Amino acid sequence: MHKKELAILLSQLHHLPTYSARLEQYLTDSSVAADFLWHFADHETLSEKIVADFGCGNGILGIGALLLGTKEVLFVDIDPASLALAQKNLNLIERLTGKTFSAHFFCTSITDFHQPVDIVIQNPPFGVQREHADKIFLLAAFQSAPLIYSLHTLASKQFLTSLSHDHHYDAQLIFTFHLPLQATQPFHTKKRHFVAVGLWRIEKLKKIT
Repeated sequence: MHKKELAILLSQLHHLPTYSARLEQYLTDSSVAADFLWHFADHETLSEKIVADFGCGNGILGIGALLLGTKEVLFVDIDPASLALAQKNLNLIERLTGKTFSAHFFCTSITDFHQPVDIVIQNPPFGVQREHADKIFLLAAFQSAPLIYSLHTLASKQFLTSLSHDHHYDAQLIFTFHLPLQATQPFHTKKRHFVAVGLWRIEKLKKIT
């Protein structure tokens, strides 16, 4: 599958009718998701990997990971509507591709998710409503997997690097771009706002014996 084909398939996923400001939900553009996943697949061998998609929303990252050959994806979200939509979208992709994928859905806070996986992928809140809201996602990911792929604002680079180091992880910035955020709340003054973000590959440091 080419990246363009992946983006086209992901563009057919359904979106939430409304987005929660408290949870800092926002629409993830299909081309952005395809870029994320293409770099992810380029760095990893996915065929035997179990991946958790934290704060999965409509499931775009986890579904894309399955399309690129991931063995299994665990979709995790505290919002029942998001999780139901992710499952609906996976069913849609299975119909479109004629394939069956291995997936499980967990309606729970990421802090209450304790199942170990090979990799966590996530597009966490950027902390606009709650400062360092992404910290909760990172701490949960540290507890779940030795390898994390995570989107964050470039402005949080020092915070992310320091937090990772404190928990014996190494954070490497592998891709940067401008993320388009659509107006989804009454207080948004622009139809579209671009945020400078980066994709980090965060790997647990090996112990020296």
